[in-house]
Amino acid sequence: MIGSIASFSSMAVAGRELSTSLDTFEIMMYRSMFGLVIVLLVAGFAGTLAQISTGHFRLHLVRNMAHFTGQNLWFYAVTVIPLAQVFALEFTSPLWVIVLSPLVLGERLTAMRGLAAVMGFTGILIVARPDMAGINAGVITAASSAIFFALTIMLTKKLTRTQSITCILFWLTAMQLVFGIFAAGYDGDVAIPTAGALPLVLLIGAAGLMAHFCMTNALSLAPATVVVPVDFFRLPTIAVVGMLLYQEPLEIQVFIGALIIFAGIYLNLWSETRRRN
Repeated sequence: MIGSIASFSSMAVAGRELSTSLDTFEIMMYRSMFGLVIVLLVAGFAGTLAQISTGHFRLHLVRNMAHFTGQNLWFYAVTVIPLAQVFALEFTSPLWVIVLSPLVLGERLTAMRGLAAVMGFTGILIVARPDMAGINAGVITAASSAIFFALTIMLTKKLTRTQSITCILFWLTAMQLVFGIFAAGYDGDVAIPTAGALPLVLLIGAAGLMAHFCMTNALSLAPATVVVPVDFFRLPTIAVVGMLLYQEPLEIQVFIGALIIFAGIYLNLWSETRRRN
């Protein structure tokens, strides 16, 4: 989880630094290009290339369109609002899973899940400031990215029932590379990373894969009720990073709202764990 926190934080800082020379579509294009190379190399060494297939291609397509949209919104948000605010709003993804899973996965919306969702949306309003004066394009895109990340989570869950991790990661990077090429090149002008920007592009590509690798391994080693509280330390970590690097103020309402969001998520996890036991 320490690796996951470091990876997500590094990706946010690198994305903000790159925003002066590359747009979000170009960042995603180069990130996917680098990620695809890593996936193919690792799969080649592991002997899992044969697991890549075209089965459930439409589901892969929808899943990766959702992830591509969410990631682009997230990269835009980190360039225009405080990093702590972006991370606080991103933490609402599990709550969107609760709300949307009855439609996407056919799961039941229990009273406890409904309470968690209400707590989460209360937290969103506080993070965005109670008087709504803080509502702007950055807040809207950060909150919207959480919805698309939630769709990605649910569609990934459906894919893991029949598809291998290698297959999912291959189509993730390959499809999003194609999306990135079209989105970045629609105007016929694709910026080439400078010598100074190239290390940041490579960092984003490596950090994106490493973050999900670390998170997946953490969930395989410990229950979600242990992993999620540790993941919450991303917020104070990125808040300190934003203060040190960009002189961003540590706003108390962001932490209060995030605590309410976290409480809703943890309450739901605790309830689900008890129910299963």
